[in-house]
Amino acid sequence: MTWQERWHTGDVPDEPVTVAAVADALRHISITGVFYCPSFLRAPWGGTLPAMPDCVWFHAVTSGRCRLDAEGVSYELEPGDLALVPHGTGHRIYAGDPDEFHNIPDLPHEHYSDNYAVLRHGGTGPLTELVCGGLCLEHPIARRLVDSLPPVVHVRAARRSALGTTLDLLAEEVERHAVGSEAVISRLCDIVVIQAIRSWITSSDAASSSWLRAMSDPQLGPALAALHADPASPWTVAKLAARAAMSRSAFAARFREVVGQPVMEYLTDTRMQMAADLLRRGEHTVADVATRVGYESDASFSRTFKRHTGVSPRQRRRAG
Repeated sequence: MTWQERWHTGDVPDEPVTVAAVADALRHISITGVFYCPSFLRAPWGGTLPAMPDCVWFHAVTSGRCRLDAEGVSYELEPGDLALVPHGTGHRIYAGDPDEFHNIPDLPHEHYSDNYAVLRHGGTGPLTELVCGGLCLEHPIARRLVDSLPPVVHVRAARRSALGTTLDLLAEEVERHAVGSEAVISRLCDIVVIQAIRSWITSSDAASSSWLRAMSDPQLGPALAALHADPASPWTVAKLAARAAMSRSAFAARFREVVGQPVMEYLTDTRMQMAADLLRRGEHTVADVATRVGYESDASFSRTFKRHTGVSPRQRRRAG
């Protein structure tokens, strides 16, 4: 039985995520650093991080041990481990048996810049060294990729893996704290996060993501890749169906079934997320943004943007 025949009979397996789909998703990742914090914590210690939508929290353990609790699940982190909390969920991290959990942003930090600080906290017990922080992914496809991740990605980094090597470099840089360490640590953190995401989406667990399965699909995949490469193009369902080598009706039905929303709604979502990013930067006028995301009319774009986000393009631009 062919893949298409299995589809129409409802017998559709969890197809593995292909290398091409992974590459297409990863190339859209654009990281905006929010905060990086080497932390030296002696047991007992405990802290909480608040929920921060659209932020990816990460904790890279360079020495010692600790636990992370999120979404009702507890994870034990050891040297070389990395934990991502990709949806900005509030969580707590600790070692020993702390009497209280402090709000980590409120603890005294040694600030070296707006996005880099060192935290020293805790009792007199065993030392845990981590590099923690939060960052944002700006491109809408990067956000869809993050949305496909589980509540916590716990990577136990094998020492011979690329991620393990990067964590070793990170540990060395934190320990040395040489000239330029701030810049090196921030860039290594970016790499670590991308490697962790890559590690998950190339695992068998990624087959549970309908979006990644759609990206891997031999017919939907090329259509999605074309849409992602040029969202401003005057796409129609018929044009995208041609990319998929399918009839218009079959493509529309299959897209909605796999991705979870109609084709043109997906296109509009992608365009509006791109527009929000461009407006937030403040480098373009509303008219420029409208053109960049595929609208010939400023008025039409503004109506769609406000309906989609609840605010006008100018309000979003002023808010930054």
